[in-house]
Amino acid sequence: MNEVVWNEKTLKIVKSFPEEIKKNLGYLIFKLQLGEKLSAPHSKSMSTIEKGCYELRLKDRDGIYRAFYYLKIEERVLIFHAFQKKTHKTPKKDIDLGKKNLKEMLNDN
Repeated sequence: MNEVVWNEKTLKIVKSFPEEIKKNLGYLIFKLQLGEKLSAPHSKSMSTIEKGCYELRLKDRDGIYRAFYYLKIEERVLIFHAFQKKTHKTPKKDIDLGKKNLKEMLNDN
């Protein structure tokens, strides 16, 4: 089973998400731990951040939520950014923060 490695700030953000979103996010992350390849509508490539990056896509009656993850390290799933999405297009600030968080995590591993 793959290990999940969280960015600390991202974990705090996810803990503030609604219970239904956290439950569904946990289920999708568990599938990633088992080595399953996720696809639409649950996951989408985020190669604008870096090759091997994806976003988990979640939605409930209160909004749209995203969590970025990285799969290019053997036996690990890095969860490096999460946010509630308020616009159709992913905001540049979230792309930039995702890049920064991933770079920090890769430097630590």
